[in-house]
Amino acid sequence: MIKTHTRTCAPGTIPTFYLANMKPDPQTQEEVNIPNRRVLITGATGLLGRAVYKEFQQNNWHAVGCGFRRARPKFEQVNLLDSNAVHHIIYDFQVKNTSMLNSQPHVIVHCAAERRPDVVENQPDAASQLNVDASGNLAKEAAAVGAFLIYISSDYVFDGTNPPYREEDIPSPLNLYGKTKLEGERAVLENNLGAAVLRIPVLYGEVEKLEESAVTVMFDKVQFSNKSANMDHWQQRFPTHVKDVATVCRQLAEKRMLDPSIKGTFHWSGNEQMTKYEMACAIADTFNLPSSHLRPITDSPVLGAQRPRNAQLDCSKLETLGIGQRTPFRIGIKESLWPFLIDKRWRQTVFH
Repeated sequence: MIKTHTRTCAPGTIPTFYLANMKPDPQTQEEVNIPNRRVLITGATGLLGRAVYKEFQQNNWHAVGCGFRRARPKFEQVNLLDSNAVHHIIYDFQVKNTSMLNSQPHVIVHCAAERRPDVVENQPDAASQLNVDASGNLAKEAAAVGAFLIYISSDYVFDGTNPPYREEDIPSPLNLYGKTKLEGERAVLENNLGAAVLRIPVLYGEVEKLEESAVTVMFDKVQFSNKSANMDHWQQRFPTHVKDVATVCRQLAEKRMLDPSIKGTFHWSGNEQMTKYEMACAIADTFNLPSSHLRPITDSPVLGAQRPRNAQLDCSKLETLGIGQRTPFRIGIKESLWPFLIDKRWRQTVFH
């Protein structure tokens, strides 16, 4: 690690390409104004975006988040379908409460997407505009300012018939959501040769409401044990904590600032294989709740968008780079769900 022995900024906050040609001068070094690392996060109001914003901000990055409906007052309000607005947020990048003006981001993490497969099936044009067109445009703008773009993609680009999937395996999405994410990948890499694609599976984390995640949304069915609940026991999932994905994004960005060969497609995922039924049982067990009312359904679902049976991602490429972290499901889900516990008496048995 390069140390500058200066009090102007915290250790580890300076990209090496700013230091490469600098020679320490004990008389003037205190006055050198070294630019800090800057990151722009799209979809910063969403489940993943919030975690990514927090991760960068807490690790000595100047972070700017943008969103749409829920953006203000914390984040910038940007319609990603408006190419002028996207151009403006990148070229007039401004960190709140700082004097930093008109400087561009070093990194852009593109979390914004229509991620609900059933919504994509019902609103294909709107989903394609956001997942494909806006992503390609953002990639073009990032390339113009030399920013490293990380495009968040999905395990649903695979059909789930031959897991685990490596980055070079040929995608074959079963549903329109997977198709739009795959087209988004191609639009990004065609418009920005130095960009990265990060494919991830089903996410959970600190939700603002249970419906934000396909994992946490099950909590009400778990808690209302007086009513039997059918739970899918067919599709194999790998629930992944958003904090872990956020850490991967930051580590990937920091490695890229040291090594320009860091680009292309990457996979990250939790390593605990569970159906929704198994997740629900684990949630019940974590909070000392009954699970006898939960009923496993082993048939392939017939309603909604078609899902892959098992789209497990091989994550060895990132692991080889020394990138990644994994939160055990029971630990992560307890952190995420305890505020939504209905029977407050259970909190004492869980936390004391």
